Formats: sequence, structure tokens, C-alpha cells
Amino acid sequence: MVKAVVFDVDDTLISEKDYLISGYHHIAKVLSSRIEIPEDKIYRDLMELFNSCPKDVFNRLLDGYEIEYTDDVIRELVNEYRGHLPDISFYDDVIPCLEKLKKAGIHTGIITDGYAIAQRQKLSAVQAYRYFDEIIVTDELGREFWKPHPKPFELMREKLKVEFDEMVYIGDNPKKDFYISKIYPINTVRIKRKGIYQTESYLSNVKEHSTVDSLKNFFNIILCINKRLRYGNN
Repeated sequence: MVKAVVFDVDDTLISEKDYLISGYHHIAKVLSSRIEIPEDKIYRDLMELFNSCPKDVFNRLLDGYEIEYTDDVIRELVNEYRGHLPDISFYDDVIPCLEKLKKAGIHTGIITDGYAIAQRQKLSAVQAYRYFDEIIVTDELGREFWKPHPKPFELMREKLKVEFDEMVYIGDNPKKDFYISKIYPINTVRIKRKGIYQTESYLSNVKEHSTVDSLKNFFNIILCINKRLRYGNN
């Protein structure tokens, strides 16, 4: 029986694009006070640069404004971006799903990659600590323990006091979210949010066991997994 459901964060619980928009609004405000260019123009330019190519956006922005800068200036902007408290919220289907899981007596957790300060700010913005039993930010373990490394899953199993085959992990990124099922008998579910990783290739061609378009349909997956565990693959 499923006793725990563990979630990814970006493009699973929250929109990564919304986080980006919030971060660029923050950077536009920071820069506007320094370089006397209107905040709304800086924001529009940041988005245009990102949409054309997501790499070195801050460098390219300042280059376009013909403003001299150092590596320290870019690092400061990156730190501002990662450290800001974002204006984001859970997808509409998240809280109803969590309430249903709680009512069914199923534990919930989060395993998320990304720079620790940024992920913690995202979690604070949506008050995730109110809704989840355990949260693991893999960057706090060390960059080498980002998914698909099994360590965060091992720690989550210990924290929630469940077996691997009683755990479900739901994420969106084929490059790292589903490979864990090759290591441990964790049931994996892919949610298709039209996020930034939707076109990524599967790591070692290890695919999810199930897919959903919305967490509104997620509990049906739980019921199917329970049936399979009870009666076997037949």
C-alpha cells in the first residue's frame, strides 16, 4: 500500500516560469535604482533576452546598455535573484490533492534540487512547511547528491518510516526524476505541466510508471498502485 507521496517542486508544485518572472521583476527594481533606466523597461528587456537564450542574461543585459561591470557585479545580481522572496503560489490543484492525501493517512514530502537559498525561499513563499511532513533540499546535502542520486530518497524513507515500495515520487523532469526506480522499487509518476523540462530526454531511457496532467487525477493513480501492490502485476 502507498504510505507516502513525495513531490518535486519546480513545475510540479509551482511554476518555474512564475518564479523567473518574479525574479526578473526584483532584478529590474534593483537595477533601476542604480542605472536610471525605468524598471518596466529593464524587466521587458530581461524577458526578451531570456526568451531568445536563457544563458548569461544579466551579462547580456548590461552589455546591451553599454554599462561596464565586473564578475562581482554579476554574482551580486545572481545572489539577488536567488535570494529574493518570490511572488509565487502553488498550482490550483496542489492543496486539494494534499488535503485528500492527508485524509487518507498518506504522508507527504518534498525532494527538490536547485540552489538551497532559492529553493528555501520558494518553499517559504508558498508556506510549504505547513503542508508537508518532511522536506529535503538536496543542495544542503551537497551538489553531488542532487537527483538522480539515491541519497535524498534514502533519507526520505527513513524520515517517513516507510519502505521504498510504499513510496511514490512525482516530478516532471525526465532527465532526473524517474531514474530512482531503477535503483529502488519506488513508484514514479510524471506530471505534465508544460514546464521547461517537458522536452528533456529520459536518463538511460528509464521512464515513469504513470503520467498525469493534473493532481486532480492523482489519487486515481494511488488507487491503481495499491491494486497492483495487492494483487501483483496481473
